[in-house]
Amino acid sequence: MTPFLQLIFLISLILITAKAAGYLTGLIKQPSVLGELLIGLILGPSVLDVLHWPFLDDHLLGETIHHLAEIGVLLLMFVAGLELHLSELARNTRVAALAGIMGVVLPVGLGYGVGVAFGFEASAALFLGLTLGATSVSISAQTLMEMKVLRSRVGLGLLGAAVFDDVLVILLLSAFLALAQGSGGLGAVAWIFVRMLLFLGLSAGLGFWVLPRLSHKISHLPISQGVLALALVVLFLYGIAAEVVGGMAAITGSFLAGLMFARTPEKERIERGVSAISYGFFVPIFFVNIGLTVNARDLNAEMLWLFVAITGVAILGKLIGSGLGARWAGFTWRESWQLGAGMISRGEVGLILASVGMSQNLMTATEFPAIVGMVLITTLITPPLLRMLFSEPKPRAIKVEK
Repeated sequence: MTPFLQLIFLISLILITAKAAGYLTGLIKQPSVLGELLIGLILGPSVLDVLHWPFLDDHLLGETIHHLAEIGVLLLMFVAGLELHLSELARNTRVAALAGIMGVVLPVGLGYGVGVAFGFEASAALFLGLTLGATSVSISAQTLMEMKVLRSRVGLGLLGAAVFDDVLVILLLSAFLALAQGSGGLGAVAWIFVRMLLFLGLSAGLGFWVLPRLSHKISHLPISQGVLALALVVLFLYGIAAEVVGGMAAITGSFLAGLMFARTPEKERIERGVSAISYGFFVPIFFVNIGLTVNARDLNAEMLWLFVAITGVAILGKLIGSGLGARWAGFTWRESWQLGAGMISRGEVGLILASVGMSQNLMTATEFPAIVGMVLITTLITPPLLRMLFSEPKPRAIKVEK
């Protein structure tokens, strides 16, 4: 087959198996995202290794699917932003700050302790902690949207905490790399902080004063799907600006773009169009691609205990750290555990940080699979854990005496 035919075959296989798996997990009262993640694991090198089937010999297939998946996560976070209002997030700033900060500090500290216990050098142990401090809220956002609780107090606190988490992890990582490489020290960290403020200021300014007027004007022009095209362009540019200008994750930029468009009169038209593109094509590819990028076969007895240890502290660090932060901010214990569980997934963010560690020689080839395994487990358990914590407890039967 030609490279193009190979690509459309692989996309067709991913879409049909993802939708089928999502349907099956729905039958057992679990979010469809869990099925899509599992089918990705089955199609990936852990089981079927679809990218290395004999008739799929184009070496660019994996990279192309990865890029489509990255578009999917940007669209997913844009849709999450569209469903919210800035005023709602503003009312949850305190819980977002406390849960976000505690959700970084505790996992980083626990991860550092695990590294020291396994004989890592101080720099490698600290970097291990940083990989555990990251979070990927896209998995949780999709799960909460499916359960129609994204706009609940927990959902709003979770999204705000993820933003604080992203900012703090980037600052800590920048400080670590700057000091480790001797490239500017605290001055370089201060510059990163200035870039973040610059990005947030520019994105807010455009969102408040330019986008509403621009979208309204384009909606009255004889352009086919003009407003939808504008929304797609803006969310991509916000994603680019988040990384290039702010030094933050691109998903933070697309989420902010969604928040900005949520204020426009064209919100519903944009939401219908972007949702159709996202859930019909790009988002399933994103969830399946997570499984395509990990290989559970790389885990062996030598790194088993490291894998178990970092997975345990990765789960408990977010659950307890973010949970306690939410509790201190006034959430009930149930709401606190719900928010903490939503912060557990590391997803694509954890994989990116692990790759940085490999490129900077802060992680060995034997440690990398353990980190990847942790990312996979935390990503897989988040949807069913959220479903369990959000399910209404059954009323206790009252015994009636005769």
